[in-house]
Amino acid sequence: MRGRGFDVKPYLDLLREIMTTGRNKQQRAVLKDGRHPTTKALFGRQIRFDLTAGFPLVTTKKVSFGLVRDELLWFLSGSTNNNDLKRASNIPAGKSSIWEAWANQDTGEIGPIYGKQWRRWESPTGEKIDQIARLVDGIKAVVADPTASVGRRLILTAWNPVDISAAEREKLTAPMACHTLSQFDVTDGRLSCQLYQRSADMFLGVPFNTASYATLTHLLAHVTGLAVGDFIHTFGDAHVYDNSFDQVNVQLGREPKPLPRLTIDPAVRSMDGIRPDQIKLEGYDPWPVLDRVEVAV
Repeated sequence: MRGRGFDVKPYLDLLREIMTTGRNKQQRAVLKDGRHPTTKALFGRQIRFDLTAGFPLVTTKKVSFGLVRDELLWFLSGSTNNNDLKRASNIPAGKSSIWEAWANQDTGEIGPIYGKQWRRWESPTGEKIDQIARLVDGIKAVVADPTASVGRRLILTAWNPVDISAAEREKLTAPMACHTLSQFDVTDGRLSCQLYQRSADMFLGVPFNTASYATLTHLLAHVTGLAVGDFIHTFGDAHVYDNSFDQVNVQLGREPKPLPRLTIDPAVRSMDGIRPDQIKLEGYDPWPVLDRVEVAV
């Protein structure tokens, strides 16, 4: 284990800073009662985690790692259809997934979100690019030759201006590339990841996003023969919606608990076809779940 002991303190410190010094901002999003909530927000912040010292899943409230894992595997499958996610998560008919609010109610399609951009990025000429495959190849190239030029180009991006423009014309409502771009680094046999998130719901979304990209880093390190290093989470607009204030205050009053560990089945050898049961979380003992908060859409 490297460095100091690890907990979710960096996340909690940023939550506290937003609640204390964040600027009040009106939002486009709307709640079911028609109200447009405000946020407390700060622009340009960063938190950092040592993945060797524990898996960064928030302990001051219960977060469903199963949902985090299933969503990540859905992205990696290349799907953009909510029905595929519901099947993978064994969600019964009539129940909602976390992407339900943005899915076409007839087809289940959501639009050109992460699955497409990661596995089927489409250029103006129609070329399809599998960014995940290229990323694995690039990491392996740096492992073989630390001076390889690709070492500073280990990029995974979901920000596709062409698709975003088309989605806007078609009036698709799904949030496009909130977790926008990640860069990976190979140093001293360890794989690190820095994520830039342009828009970050610190209460509802960020615990999922941090855990998701930490899992992705573990998987990429596993299939390329590396250990994990650091996860750095960089934010553009970091905000808390006003209908989450009470829950955030409860969370900030709780003492963080020891972090869990992530294990991956040794049989996993590629980023394709990974099963949920091949990724396991051990030792997660969080505080109880907080009252449910409505997502502003």
